[in-house]
Amino acid sequence: MTTTESPSILLAPLDLAAMLCSRVCHDVISPVGAIVNGLEVLEDESDASMREVALDLIKRSASGASARLQFCRLAFGAAGSVGASIDTGDAENVARGLLETEKTALAWKAQRQFLPKNKVKLLLNLSQIAAATIPRGGVVEVDVVGEGDAASLKVISKGSNARLQAGFADLLSGAASKVDAHSIQPYFAGLVARECGMTIAVEQGLEGFFFLALPTSAEGAANVQIDGAA
Repeated sequence: MTTTESPSILLAPLDLAAMLCSRVCHDVISPVGAIVNGLEVLEDESDASMREVALDLIKRSASGASARLQFCRLAFGAAGSVGASIDTGDAENVARGLLETEKTALAWKAQRQFLPKNKVKLLLNLSQIAAATIPRGGVVEVDVVGEGDAASLKVISKGSNARLQAGFADLLSGAASKVDAHSIQPYFAGLVARECGMTIAVEQGLEGFFFLALPTSAEGAANVQIDGAA
């Protein structure tokens, strides 16, 4: 088990902002590039079947870019005012748009409610990190136990050959000594967890990983149990 402690590395605000911007650009550059390629085909191609293929590519890529930007707005951005609460139904919609594919299913078990903004950001970041542990596909289960400030977050990945990137657990806990644009998301998730008074625990199961975010104070922690083997 890995828990969230005081961070051993603290990025300068400008470095943190730059790395998060790099992460967002990395997420959207692929579908945007595909849109550009599709438009070039439309300009140069007169064959009707090829133009239809290009239009389909543009539509799918535009939808993908939109889904990624909507996710990033909630997961990384300043959606809502300071101290605002966010509807978990909105979080489910953006998570489903980004994470659910032909290979990966999203099992969103959380009851709809308004949660503090940072808890929603943490839930989305953990969901994307969990999805990345099952590159061959599977299921990502998301649940919220309790309400408001007392709520705990539970994200489970289930899939074949599940693997967590080296050092990501330490980054979530704040115990890592190095961070870069590639690994900025787990570091950022750890910062968000500490900001909203939560501890992150990471455990590996038979088929995947458990990511649990629990309120640090004993009286605020909801009773969270790990159901089944991941």
